[in-house]
Amino acid sequence: MVGALAGVLFVPSSILSIYSLGGALVISVGAIVGARRRRGRGATLGLLRRALFPRRLCRGPSLRADLGFAFLNNFATGALIGWALLSTSAISNWVFARLCASFGPSHGPALPIWLADAVLTVALFGFAELAYWLDHYTSHHVPFFWAFHRVHHTAETLTPLTIFRVHPVESLTFYNINAITLGLSHGALAYGLGVDRSGWMLWGANLFTMTYGLTLGSLLHTHVWIAFRGTLGKIFISPAHHQLHHSMDPAHFGKNLGGALAIFDWAFGTLLIPTARRQRITFGVREADSVDPHSITGCIISPCMHAAKTLRIPGVSAPIDA
Repeated sequence: MVGALAGVLFVPSSILSIYSLGGALVISVGAIVGARRRRGRGATLGLLRRALFPRRLCRGPSLRADLGFAFLNNFATGALIGWALLSTSAISNWVFARLCASFGPSHGPALPIWLADAVLTVALFGFAELAYWLDHYTSHHVPFFWAFHRVHHTAETLTPLTIFRVHPVESLTFYNINAITLGLSHGALAYGLGVDRSGWMLWGANLFTMTYGLTLGSLLHTHVWIAFRGTLGKIFISPAHHQLHHSMDPAHFGKNLGGALAIFDWAFGTLLIPTARRQRITFGVREADSVDPHSITGCIISPCMHAAKTLRIPGVSAPIDA
C-alpha cells in the first residue's frame, strides 16, 4: 500500500504526482492572475484560494466517488486485470517478425540515431493519441461501452481525481486498444527505420506525453478555464476543450475526444473550439438512473447491468447474461 501510494505521488509519470500537480498549480495561478490583469483587476492570495479551491468542489458525493475510484484503480484494479492485458512489446515483436518473414531483413534508411529517435518520438506519441481517440470514440458511440464510460461522465464536479473515475471494464478496454495500436505501429516503425528503439523518453514515458502530463494533464479535469483557440486549438486539447466534453449540453456531446492532441477531432469532425471567456457549463449526464450514480451500486454494478441489456440476440427478448 505504501509503495503504491508513493508511486502515485512521487513517480513523475503519474498524473497525480506532486510534479504534475505542482505544474498544474503554477499554470492555474498564472492563468487566473493574467485573466484578472487583462480586466484591470488584482489577485490576492485569498481570491486565488477561493478560485482554485471553491467549497463546492470539496463537498458532495461526486468527490467522494472520485476518491473511491482513485483508491480502487490505484491499489486494487491493476492486480485484478493485469493478467488480461495484451503486451505492447509482444505485439511489436510479432509484427516485426512477420514483416521480416514477408519482405526480408530490415535494413532501414540508415538515419542517424538522433533523427530515428525524433521520428519514433513523434510517431509513437501520435499513435498513442490515435489509440486514445479511437477508444474514446468507441466509448461514446457503442452502447455497450458507453454503459461503462458513462460512469466517468456522472462526475458533477471536476478535480484531478476525476481522471481515476473509470470503471474497471473501461480500463481493460482502453489498455488493450492502446497495446494493439502501439504494438502494431512500433513494430512497423522498427522495421521501416531499421532500429528497435522507443524514441526520446523522460522518466520512462514518451517525451511529449510526459511534457503534456506535467503541464496540462492534471488541469483537464478541473474548473480552471484555459482555452486554446485558432490553430493551437485545432492541434492541442486545452482544459476548456475537455470541460466542454463533460458538459450536459447536447450540443457538446461526443466532442473533443482527444487526450493531448485535438488533430484527430479536427480530422474526424468531433472538434469544438472553446470560447476565450469562460462558458457556463453543468457537468454530468442527462440520462435518468434509478440508483445514485455516486454509490458503489451506481458506479460498479449498474454499468454491468446496463451493458448486459445492450447485448441482445435477434429473436430473443431477454439480454444476454454477462
